[in-house]
Amino acid sequence: MHISRVDLNLFVVLEAIYSEGNITRASRKLNLTQPAISHALARLRQLFNDPLFVRQGAAMSPTPFTRNIIAQVRQALSLFESSMAGQVEFDPGNSHRLFHLGLRDVFEATALPPLLARLRQLAPQIEIASVRIDRRDIENELASGSLDLALDIPVPVGDQIRQQRVSRDRLIVLARADHPAINGELDLPTYLAQSHVLVSSRRKGMGLEDFELNREGYRRSIGLRCQHYFAACRVVCETDLLLTMPEQYARIANAQFGNVIHAFPLQTQQLDAHLYWHSSADDNPANRWLRQQLSTLFSQQG
Repeated sequence: MHISRVDLNLFVVLEAIYSEGNITRASRKLNLTQPAISHALARLRQLFNDPLFVRQGAAMSPTPFTRNIIAQVRQALSLFESSMAGQVEFDPGNSHRLFHLGLRDVFEATALPPLLARLRQLAPQIEIASVRIDRRDIENELASGSLDLALDIPVPVGDQIRQQRVSRDRLIVLARADHPAINGELDLPTYLAQSHVLVSSRRKGMGLEDFELNREGYRRSIGLRCQHYFAACRVVCETDLLLTMPEQYARIANAQFGNVIHAFPLQTQQLDAHLYWHSSADDNPANRWLRQQLSTLFSQQG
């Protein structure tokens, strides 16, 4: 079937049902009636000769066929939106745009507060949705349009993904104020002799600090593996465990606990944070504007 005989609005409906998982929410998102959404779904089913979604209670569960094509559908919609937006000036002061940012908790704590404060002044009606994604999925999420931007450590990406270094940080070590083994500066033998907290979203594997230590032939003892730095800061406050983490986030997460910040007792590389976006969004006025806001904020933070 030639593309000229296909109503491209049907693909907007397909993406809305997929992302919302529900006919009612999809109708609200697109400002259409539920019968209109159901009619569009019926046409899509006829077009693809596939049920596309299977009802499970109130939810609409995508079929394997839908899961297989959704990334291409989202990418096509994103490219079309970008080319249309390229012809229209972006007005942040009056925009109701919703941006999806891929952020981990470290960057949520350091980037979101100043970003939202800036948006309240320049673009009060813009919404931000922060989502956590697997680093292996950054490229696909940006390509599909389900993410507008991602902020993370340097990760391998393809030629279609643009990136910009926006900040540098360093590792520090937190210890409770009256730690019995530390008297003044924390040296490497004392560091290695202690038990440590490792913060990771993964169930196993080493942290960045362990790679740095192993490179010099050292190993440390892990007494606790947990998922969040805030919880780890509290553990350090009430135990003799040490916590190694990025300095910028440490000054936020540790503020109420009063743990002492020590230099990491080993020379390491700086921790870079990169901003990622898809090449199709290079000239998208809205995406470019948000990138500029983030770059400005990070440059102001030094």
